[in-house]
Amino acid sequence: MSDRPNHITPEGYRRLREEYEALFAGERPKLLETIAWAAANGDRSENADYQYGRRRLREIDRRINFLARRMKAAKVTDPAAQPDKSRIWFGATVTLADEDDNERVVTLVGEDEADAGAGRISFHSPLARAIRGAAVGDLRRVALPAGEREYEVIGIAYPEA
Repeated sequence: MSDRPNHITPEGYRRLREEYEALFAGERPKLLETIAWAAANGDRSENADYQYGRRRLREIDRRINFLARRMKAAKVTDPAAQPDKSRIWFGATVTLADEDDNERVVTLVGEDEADAGAGRISFHSPLARAIRGAAVGDLRRVALPAGEREYEVIGIAYPEA
């Protein structure tokens, strides 16, 4: 993992926790029962239930370990508690306009909750790095895979406490 802090919103942390608990307390115990039942049926070399169960158990255990590490390293940061709401920081929902006056709304979130299709971009993405600290009316140039673009900050909003 990197040296930078793993910022995450309270909502993002809750989703990680829910997934962890669903796997650890729900899916994993049921799968262990299936594996034990399949193992009791005899020859394991040609027992598809047993082989699939073991493979799925490894996948679940890997995901549980990943989630546990991410939650341990997480620094829960509530965007509603941001003292300077006139500038773009973690958790801000920002309205941007490009050179062609196309508007784009993005929310800066942690790496574990980023979903570009839903408008949630990682706080460490190129666009987020370019607009961090900007205020309404500021112009920022960002290098994107499709080429360099310039964006103007039109609006900044934070969730209510």
